[in-house]
Amino acid sequence: MKGRIKWVQDAMFVAESGSGHSVVLDGPPDAGGRDLGIRPMEMLLLGMGGCTAFDVVHILRKARQPVTDCVAELQAERAETDPKVFTHIHVHFIVTGKGLKEAQVKRAVELSAEKYCSASIMLSKAVEITHDYEIREAE
Repeated sequence: MKGRIKWVQDAMFVAESGSGHSVVLDGPPDAGGRDLGIRPMEMLLLGMGGCTAFDVVHILRKARQPVTDCVAELQAERAETDPKVFTHIHVHFIVTGKGLKEAQVKRAVELSAEKYCSASIMLSKAVEITHDYEIREAE
């Protein structure tokens, strides 16, 4: 896996993934940025959320569960002083489908957290990560 980060100006950078996708990173005005892009620590949090949400949907589909939607809501706390690392991350899954089995949803969340999500397993070495879920019936 490769990536490339190119400085544009002030506190703005363009990050390009090895697969050719790009995103703008920028800082807040008080750090010299213009607030025109996502912050790097936000990107880290969203990357972890995307990784675990992907796993949950994949596991549920593989188990032939009729999942129609999955949202991972992320809440992170950071240290007050530099380097201001994440100290706690909570992931709340909202999983929607017709007749989803709670045991299958619970297992999918656990398998992602404990076995499959590379990002959250890596971060969990330094950050407390908790999960919960709710199941919603599809219309």
